[in-house]
Amino acid sequence: EASYKIKKQNLKESLTFSGEINANEKVTLRFQTSGRLSWVGVKEGDFVKKYQTIASLDQREVKKKLEKTLQDYLIEREDFDQDLSDYKVITNDTIKRILEKSQYGLNKSVLDVEIQNLSIEFSNLFTPIQGVVTKVGSPYAGVNVTPLQAEIEVVNPSSIYFSAIIDQTELPGLEEDKDGFITLDPYPDEKIKTKITSISFTPIEGESGTVYEAKLLLDVDNSKYKFRIGMTGDAEFVLREIENIIAVPSEFIRRDGSRKYVEIGEKNKRKKTFVTTGEVIDDFTQIKSGLKEDDVIYD
Repeated sequence: EASYKIKKQNLKESLTFSGEINANEKVTLRFQTSGRLSWVGVKEGDFVKKYQTIASLDQREVKKKLEKTLQDYLIEREDFDQDLSDYKVITNDTIKRILEKSQYGLNKSVLDVEIQNLSIEFSNLFTPIQGVVTKVGSPYAGVNVTPLQAEIEVVNPSSIYFSAIIDQTELPGLEEDKDGFITLDPYPDEKIKTKITSISFTPIEGESGTVYEAKLLLDVDNSKYKFRIGMTGDAEFVLREIENIIAVPSEFIRRDGSRKYVEIGEKNKRKKTFVTTGEVIDDFTQIKSGLKEDDVIYD
């Protein structure tokens, strides 16, 4: 037969979510076209600055094409200037059409030059963010590569956050800026203060149930990469907490009509004691009146 000795305690209702570390700033970089890899300026683990050039394709072919296109432009320009000189005093419609056609040809030559110039620019791969190089798909120059083969990934370690998965039934009571703490599996004795920075409006695709991603703040010093992408852990948020109260396991409380009571006394001598209850948290019921510390109740 179960008994319970009354004592003051704290009641806390909380929600715990599993998740892992992710980063807001991470990019996968690829060349726009295939080509011969002429230079790779980084390796895995390197730190790169924003807009730093990190790899290049062989530019000899596109530079030759640019030179040829520039020559075509100069020829087109000469022809245009000559037409303009030959027909500048003539104003009939036929001559106007000749000059317009010449202008169109010149404009096309200008565009061809600009396109070839872009080809040279696109043969250089640069990173739009600063961070750590986490993957170099093709680390050696001199090989022919496709855009997928030459992928380079960069992650900014100062942009990490904790990604928690929340079931739709657990959303009530959670909102942006709600405080909590995170415990990561590699550091079980370390509690990291956090708060919710955002909750996705649409559910995560590919999950069996309807779940949402909550982004949680990781305001930590990560200059030495202590916290890494993919580290798992749990996030806890307190929904309700009542401190220094008398509470009993809910199964000890019985009903007599509309009133609630517990059995109090010694093992062979008990009496019915009516109580006033309050909140119920995690199978414990707050007792506002009717019991005091050290009382013993029976099931």
